[in-house]
Amino acid sequence: MIPLIALVAGAAVARLAGLAGVDALDGWQPALRVGLALMFVLTGAAHFGPRRRADLVAMVPPRLPRPELLVTLTGVLELLGAVALLVPATTRWAAAGLAVLMVAMFPANVSAARRRLTLAGRPVTPIGVRSALQVLFVATAVAISFGP
Repeated sequence: MIPLIALVAGAAVARLAGLAGVDALDGWQPALRVGLALMFVLTGAAHFGPRRRADLVAMVPPRLPRPELLVTLTGVLELLGAVALLVPATTRWAAAGLAVLMVAMFPANVSAARRRLTLAGRPVTPIGVRSALQVLFVATAVAISFGP
């Protein structure tokens, strides 16, 4: 749920800043970029923190090779994508790339739920809830990619 909170709260605060006169944040598109960037900073950083890294490595489906490398790579891509969302020249490509990345990583979430793994000591999000969240996250990235 933390990624959802980051997305919604980040977008809401950015939108309020836009309404308060920050021209760069005047509109829902820029606000969504900020919210999605915040979400990916949090999720990307989790790939490197000692509390979550082992759990994320365990989430990689067993048939995939080098799970530690995959977690490092996806973490780096999430952090780079977060920064690129905030750069007008790269926003659309970053959003499209992050949408593809989320789709590519979704099987790890399904695998983790089926194997009843935990993340930071709590059960991973059930498949139904995770699927709904994933649709929302991907739709946000797609809306940014194809937006004005």
